[in-house]
Amino acid sequence: MTRVASIGECMIELRQAQGGAQSGHHGGLYSRGYGGDTLNTAVYLARLGVDVDYITALGDDALSEEMIATWKAEGVGTKRVARLAGKLPGLYLIQTDEKGERKFFHWRENSAARKLMHLPETEDLLNSLATYDLVYLSAITLSIYDDYGRGRLMTALKRARLLGTRFAFDTNFRARGWPDLAEARSAYSAAFEAADIVLASTEDLLPLYPGEGTEALLAGIPSPEVVLKLSEPACVLRFSGGSREVRAEPVTQPVIDTTAAGDSFAAAYLTARLSGAEP
Repeated sequence: MTRVASIGECMIELRQAQGGAQSGHHGGLYSRGYGGDTLNTAVYLARLGVDVDYITALGDDALSEEMIATWKAEGVGTKRVARLAGKLPGLYLIQTDEKGERKFFHWRENSAARKLMHLPETEDLLNSLATYDLVYLSAITLSIYDDYGRGRLMTALKRARLLGTRFAFDTNFRARGWPDLAEARSAYSAAFEAADIVLASTEDLLPLYPGEGTEALLAGIPSPEVVLKLSEPACVLRFSGGSREVRAEPVTQPVIDTTAAGDSFAAAYLTARLSGAEP
């Protein structure tokens, strides 16, 4: 059976509950959930029948226990989740505007997941990457590690690729996760060099490479297989057989919330490719 590892961070999510705002108060009722791009993709992969493990670090608290139980219930493997005494998961709060789009506020500087590349068990976790058919992570994953951690992860991915593991990289860009654009570009460049499949979008890349056209953006990604989502409903696909544009039917119904749209796209595309479908 095909095995996939997804690496990243899942956080506690607080969002305004329906009717939660109370008159005369700035606060209100909030509902609690969990979220994170690579965790979302892992869940979608599991729902599509893929054998997937999530690789991250959590605390030894009740909320971390609840996360583990939720992931297991979704069919996501948790044997590669490191547990750190005294640490907690990160936290984010969502405000939703009248059109349904979300604004995020994060508290994640001291989260357990940020320590993943600096643990006694890190070497074993990194060596395990070679046991998977595909390793998936995003630029948000890279943003939570320091330079040393990113270097250690890239070295392990290159080692795993020599043994037949494929590496898929999602370009999810969140400016607040990077101290400056130069550091972000450096991390992206290293990932592009190492990745077998890059799932990109102009929405992610234009803040990093302002003013670049589609051709220039693609030219900056040396990976053998690239899906570049455009601002209109279309993708440009480049692979060993050439390149082509794939258009989609525009959505005509009102869009309530686009959160995790890219994560579900990634899971669907990777599952199809792992099943033998042509790009």
